[in-house]
Amino acid sequence: MAPGVLIQNEKPDGHAISKNNVGDARSLVEAEKRLHPIVLKTFRLLIADLCQQFKGGHPGGAIGMAAIGVALWKYVMRYAPHTPDFFNRDRFILSNGHTCLFQYTFLHLTGYKAMTFDQLKSYHSERPDALCPGHPEIEHEGIEVTTGPLGQGVANAVGLAMATKHLAATFNRPGFDIVSNHTWCMIGDACLQEGVALEAISLAGHFRLNNLTIIYDNNQITCDGTVDLTNTENVNEKMKACGWNVVDIEDGNFDIIGIVNALENAKQSDKPTFINVRTVIGLGSKVAGTAVAHGAAFGPEDVANMKRANGFDPEAHFVIGDEVKSFFEGLPARGQGYVSEWDNLLSRYSEAHPELASRFRKRMTGEIDPVWRDLIPKPGAFPQKPTPTRASNGLCLNPIAKDVDSFMVGTADLSPSVHMSWPGMVDFQHPDLRPNCGINGDYTGRYIHYGVREHAMCAIANGLAAFAPDTIVPVTSSFFMFYLYAAPAVRMGALQRLHVIHAATHDSIGMGEDGPTHQPIELAALYRAMPNLLFFRPGDSEETAGAWTAAIEARGTPSIISTSRHAVPQLQGTRREGVARGAYVLQENERAAVTLLGVGAELSHAVDVAALLKDRGVEARVVSFPCQRLFGAQPKAYQRDVLRRHHAPAVVLEPYAPNGWERYADAAACVTRFGHSLPGKAAYKYFGFDAESLTEKVLRYLDMVKEDELLKHEFVEL
Repeated sequence: MAPGVLIQNEKPDGHAISKNNVGDARSLVEAEKRLHPIVLKTFRLLIADLCQQFKGGHPGGAIGMAAIGVALWKYVMRYAPHTPDFFNRDRFILSNGHTCLFQYTFLHLTGYKAMTFDQLKSYHSERPDALCPGHPEIEHEGIEVTTGPLGQGVANAVGLAMATKHLAATFNRPGFDIVSNHTWCMIGDACLQEGVALEAISLAGHFRLNNLTIIYDNNQITCDGTVDLTNTENVNEKMKACGWNVVDIEDGNFDIIGIVNALENAKQSDKPTFINVRTVIGLGSKVAGTAVAHGAAFGPEDVANMKRANGFDPEAHFVIGDEVKSFFEGLPARGQGYVSEWDNLLSRYSEAHPELASRFRKRMTGEIDPVWRDLIPKPGAFPQKPTPTRASNGLCLNPIAKDVDSFMVGTADLSPSVHMSWPGMVDFQHPDLRPNCGINGDYTGRYIHYGVREHAMCAIANGLAAFAPDTIVPVTSSFFMFYLYAAPAVRMGALQRLHVIHAATHDSIGMGEDGPTHQPIELAALYRAMPNLLFFRPGDSEETAGAWTAAIEARGTPSIISTSRHAVPQLQGTRREGVARGAYVLQENERAAVTLLGVGAELSHAVDVAALLKDRGVEARVVSFPCQRLFGAQPKAYQRDVLRRHHAPAVVLEPYAPNGWERYADAAACVTRFGHSLPGKAAYKYFGFDAESLTEKVLRYLDMVKEDELLKHEFVEL
């Protein structure tokens, strides 16, 4: 058989995966072992040259990992260099992203068209069109996710493996394993010190994701020195305790055959597999095995000596000999064979299961069933009684999540609080697990219990979203304050333009007695400033419907929908169409002396203050302002018409840090200290955020402006 012949597994449960023929991969690596030394030497010296060219970069890890890369890209991993978006490809994640030259070089050697030799040599250059940035970026062929902040890639890989399990369990049928790919995650010592990785590793072991393999480049070096400076744990026993199969490779520098055997065995495991590969960072250089090899070029003399020691011309640079080129040249054709095989399988699947195949093709192409629009309650259909906007979240999303299978919804152990569950939902679980609480499920499930792992939850959601654009739209949920724990993952989702929706609750001092640890003051400023992220604070159920509509429509942009724990009034005049524009006039008044900007749970406060001002002889208009970024994208004429700051000053009422509101307001009734443990209404009173206190603040501001006209040109905190 040729390499990569598919074996069909008759089991339809989503456990089994189609594989390369194991015996053939092992016989091929044995047959070619005479070529391995020259391939490894060439690769390592190429890395040294690429870093030395512009006197920077991270050569050490990439050099040490050479044999791992040959085992993966040449013998084990299933991918198609000339069809890089092949849906059923194996996913490779480089969590230790500083070793990016490892991945870039194999993309070139294996035939990815975009990664030309000229592009490979752009590493650390001044070229603005370089495909070799300092860490892998999702936009480039062959890169599945952007990595760099250590540990994120591990959690992304868990999400990718979960996506495979879910799609396989949903769509595979006997004889038709149309989703069968494996996820390979490369890590270094530092990834195993980051909390987000350890959270994700624990969850992957619990879910028994046997389609996930972590390959540990164990060189025992971090930036500050040897790992025993900070870690003396038994990592293998730790991984076993987390439910992982563990394999040791003692000679990771040269034992390509041993690595191939371990990788192939991992595909047969009933658990996720952790392969502990001992390597030497910067192998062959004068700084080999030390922290110095991590993040600096070796210097021209050392690189020349490395070439001499390996029988290369010290004056020749970027050498890839014919033997090495020949070693890799068949991989594009092999990859196209995988694509053709899979296309044929999908064609026969379509004949055997036409309705299921139609659903699958729509999911493949990221088509979200448009019925979702009809499942959000229509204007006027929400309860008219005061309702927490966290409950409004559920009224909007749960009918969609129930009937539109693109959505996978999860929570960080807060199901009773976040209102994200729906009748008849199935939990994502290994089908053999039977938790004591009585909740059971299988891999078809679309409700994910992440446990108390907010950071991993959002990083795993990024992996789910990255599997293929909009094949899965992940929704996470937790208290807003705990999205500070998750902020690095939310940022990475925004950076990668991943369509993830975060449902945050308990989002103001109105959440009450849990006190300053749970009352967010500064967090909105962070998320409003974060590029390519939509941060919504809806004021009632109708605005919540607008936030969900905008978030689902926002392809290539993640969103946070921030909602209240406490009940808020259902206001007259709120409009979901207004939310789509970021801000809109809720109450117009041509005689207004002030414009009140109301936000989220405090929108009703602005309405109440306008009424009290009227009783005091001051006319006010009210603007609802749920999303700064969407408003900032509106035409300048619309912004001016909504704010009308040239006619009257604008005062924003929000019990958060005021940072950022100076763009749209002249003054802010705000909070610039941490919260206080009191019942919600009492907390508002304590901070001067009841309607009467706010009215006095606005009146005092208007008097101040009359006395000092320069204040019209300054931002005032009330």
